Amino acid sequence: MSSVNITESFNWLHRGTNEIFPNQANSNNPEENLVKLIENSEHPLRVKLGIDPTGIDIHLGHSIPFRKLRAFQDAGHTAVVIIGDFTAQIGDPTGKSEVRKQLTSQQVKDNAKSYLDQLRPILDFDTPGRLEIRYNSEWLSDLNLAKIQELLATMTVGQMLAKEGFSERYKQENPIFLHEFLYPLMQGYDSVMIDADVELGGTDQKFNIAVGRDLQRHFGKKPQFGLLLPILIGTDGSQKMSKSLNNYVGLKEDELSMYSKLEKTPDALIKDYFELLTNLPLDNLPDNPRECQKLLAIEIVSQFHGQEKALIAQKTAEDLVKNKGNSATDAVPEYNLSNVEFPAKLFYILNASGLCGSSGEGRRQIQGGAVRLDGEKVTDVNSTFDDVKQLSGKVLQVGKKKFIKLV
Repeated sequence: MSSVNITESFNWLHRGTNEIFPNQANSNNPEENLVKLIENSEHPLRVKLGIDPTGIDIHLGHSIPFRKLRAFQDAGHTAVVIIGDFTAQIGDPTGKSEVRKQLTSQQVKDNAKSYLDQLRPILDFDTPGRLEIRYNSEWLSDLNLAKIQELLATMTVGQMLAKEGFSERYKQENPIFLHEFLYPLMQGYDSVMIDADVELGGTDQKFNIAVGRDLQRHFGKKPQFGLLLPILIGTDGSQKMSKSLNNYVGLKEDELSMYSKLEKTPDALIKDYFELLTNLPLDNLPDNPRECQKLLAIEIVSQFHGQEKALIAQKTAEDLVKNKGNSATDAVPEYNLSNVEFPAKLFYILNASGLCGSSGEGRRQIQGGAVRLDGEKVTDVNSTFDDVKQLSGKVLQVGKKKFIKLV
């Protein structure tokens, strides 16, 4: 590959990147060093991204490092996705004010399957040599006490307490359990076992990625580069995207719900969303903010549902606004009630249909007065329906623009 092509490729890989770090004393220019690594490597780079499947859903914020991983795939490198089926049972303590709930192996297995299904529109699963999917139980479940002692001996308690989450909990005298200290060491050991050249992660993962570098050096391997990506601000325009804050866009959401959320993206976030969530050139966006919102919504919905469905969602959303949701029901996405076991709580149906991300969110939306059935507000959080006939043909609504026709 020519130096011009390498530079062009790197410029694309660098898009939306917050930081590149080699943490080497003789490295004053991390970006130049990564270009040299790409140029001088005799084999495709092994680019690691680890995920702990602690839930069943992925939102757009989670998709950012996977989009970067796809950029590396398209540049000819190998994406190595580490499914943390072992580490998920510990739980990443990053950013947590208390110990995380430990999951069962079956919960992790089910969550991992859901994650991979949602990643298919993003990653290249088909080109030979472009994707490895590894489960870290392959090597972590067989660690003996001697190896664990060796890992623990690479860090001090003081270094662990320098980690932001641990530091805050220690100051606040919240419990820190010894098994939590193992998490960054085990995540770092993943890099040793798969010979990672580059590891991707959010800005909150710098400590864990740096541990991976230290462990690779300890075991006589070349330390990886760390490439950090921004944490996406949610649709509320103020806090990071999160299901618990209800400011998220889920990858499994139907096209109308996804479009309706994205076309209301706050102006201050538009550029970041285009940069981090699309491949469109940033110097050729519409001048009109409203047209920017529509283009953003169409572009992202098309990634997960195809352009045809994205355009239908746009027209449906426009019709719903014009008709205030009263006469456009033929264009509203349908949800088949045969998937529901009756009698059924309304909050369960809100979750099952995709209108809400969980039954808990469904309860909150009902309590907040945001749920309507055929235009009538539902206020009883325990509303129950005995059979399908009570709901068939009706339109279930959350907020102003999320609609499902029950059939």
